[in-house]
Amino acid sequence: MTKGSLKIGSNPLERERDREVGDAVLVLEDGTYFLGRGFGSVGKTSGEVVFSTSMVGYPESLTDPSYYGQILTLTYPLVGNYGVPPYDTVHGVPLHFESIGIKARGLIIQELCQMPSHYLSTRTLDEWLTDEGIPGIFGIDTRRLTKKLRERGVMLGILEVYREGEEPDFESLIEEVKHVPDPNEEDLVAGVTVKEPIHYEFGRHGRVVLVDCGAKGGILRNLFKYEVDVVRLPYGFSAKEIMEYHPNGVLISNGPGDPKRCEKTIEAVKELAGQSIPIMGICFGNQILSLALGGDTYKLKYGHRSQNQPAYDLETGRCYITTQNHGYAVDSESLEGTDLDVWFTNANDKTVEGIKHESKPIFAIQWHPEASPGPYDTEFILEGFLKMLGDG
Repeated sequence: MTKGSLKIGSNPLERERDREVGDAVLVLEDGTYFLGRGFGSVGKTSGEVVFSTSMVGYPESLTDPSYYGQILTLTYPLVGNYGVPPYDTVHGVPLHFESIGIKARGLIIQELCQMPSHYLSTRTLDEWLTDEGIPGIFGIDTRRLTKKLRERGVMLGILEVYREGEEPDFESLIEEVKHVPDPNEEDLVAGVTVKEPIHYEFGRHGRVVLVDCGAKGGILRNLFKYEVDVVRLPYGFSAKEIMEYHPNGVLISNGPGDPKRCEKTIEAVKELAGQSIPIMGICFGNQILSLALGGDTYKLKYGHRSQNQPAYDLETGRCYITTQNHGYAVDSESLEGTDLDVWFTNANDKTVEGIKHESKPIFAIQWHPEASPGPYDTEFILEGFLKMLGDG
């Protein structure tokens, strides 16, 4: 059993109502544990422990539906320094978040800022997690944790926050973590998709059907900017049901978990690809599109979660810095014999970052051109898709 703990004292800046929050512990499936200080909500959660090397964007990351089922580790040392913005909306979509409510099951950081400074801040990160019932741990060596996840791969874990004066039962937690269910074996998309169709009408530049596998708000906000009519549909809709909305194009969103769990979506996209309609996939949508057209996917060792992933364009030789959040990837060899070609690869590990159909207006990328957070360098790809629509 490997031990990795760091005991720290109370933060002198913590709020009066949170003085009841005491220690917290993170226990990994291999028996490693990290002891730190709790913040947010008192309680226990479990899930897949992952890390993101993003330097900014914790409000967007925590509300990104792709983190559903996961306990998120942020490697940047100080988190919470610009507070949490309000849940303002544009056309019903959050303006500063990627969805309404935190989707990650827990948060792991090194240092917690309790005195944020930003003109949009309405509360601290601690207050936000408390209000939404999400446990967090700070004061642990996140570098050591990240190194372990890189070497061992992402692991299942338990995060528990205690009241002041309570002590962890390590032996019990180490036994319990052996039986934590793998969230990737669940249909995670069912928990983050919309329950019924939502219409966003502008009446100017064609209609896009957004297949919502856990769509980030940034995707919708970008579509709104171009005044495209959007019909946001649950992920389980059939090709026939999708076409009843007479779309000029179909966009398959990001989402959590194993794409192979979305059998209905894969089948629908397979049928849609037999028609002449433009289809674009983003992140999870890249994997869905590949599976629909004969390719295969696999689980990455620790995934790509950051705002600095280099995507290399095989056609032009240009490299773009991109925002990514995914734990699965397309198998490049599986695309041989299909109508799909590899378009982009990751400059670091050579994994597939984009695909393109040989003859039809069908393509997908493994990153987020809408950023939120991160660079907007590749927004032109989304613009290219919209140009395929015409004006309806």
